[in-house]
Amino acid sequence: MGVDQTEPEVPEEAVGRRVSCGGERATVRYVGPVPPTAGLWLGVEWDDPDRGKHDGSHEGVQYFTCSHTKGGSFVRPAKASFGVDYLAAVRQVYQVDTEEVLSEEISISDKKLKWWCVEERSYESLPSVILSRCEVNGPGDDGEIKKTTPNVQWLDMSGTLLSCWEDVAAVTQQLERLEGLQLSNNRLRLTSDPSTHCQAFCNIKVLALNSCDLTWPQILHCAPMWPQLEDLCVEENNITELQRPEDVLQSLKSLSLSSNPLVQESVLSLSALPRLEQLNLSNTGLSVIRFDDAAPGAPTEMFPALKKLSLDRNNITEWCVVDELAKLRSLVQFSCRGNRLTSSDRNPKTANQILIAKLGRLVLLNSCEIQPEDRKGAELDYIKMFGEEWLKAGGRSQASAQFISQHPRYQTLIDKYGAPEEGELKKPEPFALKNQLLKITFVFPDAGERKPIEKKLPATMEVQKVKGLLYRLLKVPVADLKLTYTSPKMVGTEFEIDSDLKTLQFYSIEDGNQVLVRWS
Repeated sequence: MGVDQTEPEVPEEAVGRRVSCGGERATVRYVGPVPPTAGLWLGVEWDDPDRGKHDGSHEGVQYFTCSHTKGGSFVRPAKASFGVDYLAAVRQVYQVDTEEVLSEEISISDKKLKWWCVEERSYESLPSVILSRCEVNGPGDDGEIKKTTPNVQWLDMSGTLLSCWEDVAAVTQQLERLEGLQLSNNRLRLTSDPSTHCQAFCNIKVLALNSCDLTWPQILHCAPMWPQLEDLCVEENNITELQRPEDVLQSLKSLSLSSNPLVQESVLSLSALPRLEQLNLSNTGLSVIRFDDAAPGAPTEMFPALKKLSLDRNNITEWCVVDELAKLRSLVQFSCRGNRLTSSDRNPKTANQILIAKLGRLVLLNSCEIQPEDRKGAELDYIKMFGEEWLKAGGRSQASAQFISQHPRYQTLIDKYGAPEEGELKKPEPFALKNQLLKITFVFPDAGERKPIEKKLPATMEVQKVKGLLYRLLKVPVADLKLTYTSPKMVGTEFEIDSDLKTLQFYSIEDGNQVLVRWS
């Protein structure tokens, strides 16, 4: 720690305030001397603990504490910025001339909004304000926000220097038309009485709080502030056990808990949200979900409004989980990429057919629309696939309880299409390489002179081996290769291939897909 002769003024009550140091965000935990050095120091806890050096102690003296043992540092006040108020940040970003800004997009949850119908280039006409990564620390002078930007409906203040919910409320209470609020990548101290801030957030329908280091009890504590909230995104927080929302979040229609280490037994607590239509539980470690209030094939009373469920990148391996999901009476969209649900022939296409057959109301699977002919083919194949097992379990007379629990929709499909004849039954085919070869076309969108290359590759081939093959073909270092893929079922959409240790099958790459190859 060196000596800095110039010491700028430190704000009063600086402890707890947010600061920016070299572009990194931190919270002030200590202000004062640190002997034997001279002058004033700020003890800060970094949002990114890898940026720190210690736990708040120096030469055996504990000056402050951190959540992580290496999350703290001492910095000179001259190195830290305490930020500017909302209107100063608006003027820095927009500078009255909004011509360039009119083409920008703002992301709130999964919605992207553009500037619409802005005729006059003035602060008063701005329908959206984007202050992401700006050093906003509070509202500024009373009433000035309401005078200057009165028509803001969507506000992005992610990654700012706001310290507490009182600061946020002091801004939003002056924006009477505000409906969408992006507050991700902040560290906001909780308010002691959330209900006192209801008016400040009374029109908010969409709220994003991703990467805010929040727990579920903290979210429920704040929830009384958001009486009209319909869309809540709290991805990448510290949410583990979910408690039942009592008298809060009752208007919620969409909830994303993606990338939180959930206690899977607590997921059913969310069934207390009566209007919930969309739920994202991707990358949360789930392997099992059960609705014990309903028998196999019967509808559950839980999640009565749930239409869309995302369970991508979890640990689901058992088909009984899918049978449980079939109990959801309103489910029409389902995504489960990156799980290990496999069929006896280990063919991803067969696994998708089983999913379609088991989930009778499904309209979209993994973002792809299920056409009537696809459903009919999947259901007929399912009948044949398990027909021999059905016959052995009692068949036409009375299938066993074990068979019914494993195939709750089978009898419904028999009623729909008729019982399979013995000659139609599909015998399980031994797993062989030819059953899993995928015809992949490699294209090079940034290298127009290169012609597409077609290869047949095993579905179980790891991405790093695919890159090794491309290195031999292109002489481009493996580390420089970036891969995405497209499917005829989702024209215009590119899916990222971001892990070298995963297989083609993991990414649901199918026969006939294109892999787009780029390099830096």
